[in-house]
Amino acid sequence: AGPGSYSVGTMSERFDCHYCRDPLQGKKYVQKEGRHCCVKCFEKICANTCIECKKPIGADSKELHFKNRYWHDSCFKCFKCYTSLVNEPFMLRENNKVWCSNCTAAEDAPRCKGCFKPIIAGDQNVEYKKMVWHKDCFTCSQCKQVIGSGSFFPKGDDFYCVSCHEHKFAKTCAKCKNPITSGGLTYQEQPWHSECFICSNCKKQLGGKRFTAVEDQFYCVECYKDCVAKKCAGCKNPITAGFGRGTSVVNYEDESWHDYCFKCTRCARALANKRFVCHNGKIYCAECPKRL
Repeated sequence: AGPGSYSVGTMSERFDCHYCRDPLQGKKYVQKEGRHCCVKCFEKICANTCIECKKPIGADSKELHFKNRYWHDSCFKCFKCYTSLVNEPFMLRENNKVWCSNCTAAEDAPRCKGCFKPIIAGDQNVEYKKMVWHKDCFTCSQCKQVIGSGSFFPKGDDFYCVSCHEHKFAKTCAKCKNPITSGGLTYQEQPWHSECFICSNCKKQLGGKRFTAVEDQFYCVECYKDCVAKKCAGCKNPITAGFGRGTSVVNYEDESWHDYCFKCTRCARALANKRFVCHNGKIYCAECPKRL
């Protein structure tokens, strides 16, 4: 029965309480289901019990009811924030507790992985792999600065801003010692920025091009020929082993020859890895000096 199923008044006629038989004339009484009873018997026998405080809802109290559940109006408060819900929207949740709409929304909202507080409608947030953060709670594990909606790198359960990830995890260039964030190349198991791996003379990048290394310096083919390579005493061209015809060099005293240029001055016989004679600054095979 709801609150409208009984009426309260002062008896003007000769009626007795239906339960205790005390006379009701001139006294306050309650009429319920066609029966007249005193206030004391009403509260003891007929009154609904408040689901919150477990006490009877007396004839003088305001009663609220919802789905066969009853409350004193003073007990009809949000279980979470204790705000009165009289004339306010509410929801009946587990254990017959009533919640206001704000607390219901907060309770059902996803929880921020940073502060563990609810993320409610209108909050700026960041989502990653079914996890969610308030935007200001999504911070770098290293520097603790807010990443927000910026770029980041995940590492296990940690997240790093671009700068911290570079310094903590990126390879370091063998020349400039700064992190290599993208691209780059490897030479002799060492990483290099493409813009750092250059010819020591003309400064052109050597990535993907032929080059040679001389005493920790790198040279493109042209600069090696012009600036570094020895000149053949025979043809006067640079000796660039590995860059063209011939791969061997013949050295004698302070001069060098391509292996194919080291030949007898008189008969032109190739002398690389063979006996030869030097006469008046010229190279001869072992036989030709006898014919001079």
